[in-house]
Amino acid sequence: MNRIQTFIGNWRIVDMERWDQEYVDMEVPAYILIDSDGTGQFQFGLVFGEIDGRVEQIGNSPHFEFSWSGQDENDLFCGRGWAVIENGELHGRFYLHQADDSAFRAIKDRELDS
Repeated sequence: MNRIQTFIGNWRIVDMERWDQEYVDMEVPAYILIDSDGTGQFQFGLVFGEIDGRVEQIGNSPHFEFSWSGQDENDLFCGRGWAVIENGELHGRFYLHQADDSAFRAIKDRELDS
């Protein structure tokens, strides 16, 4: 099986370490979308970005590592991040270049995946 397969889909961000859920879902229900080619997008709060990722094997665990570019409010922004699958959930961290970073937890959005 292609290592990207387990990461593909629409994931609903249900928890972030740095911000409360009211902010995280401010404009839209927070999400991260990962396509079969490793590209995708995300939004939480006022941060939106296009991602470009690759699956890397670290130890026995595949990690989805990505860079992103987009906006934070109306300012151009970029950063990086990573994610792993734990108990069927996506766990990882977003980094905003020279700014904040936050762990996140996301669940598969079955409604959007159908």
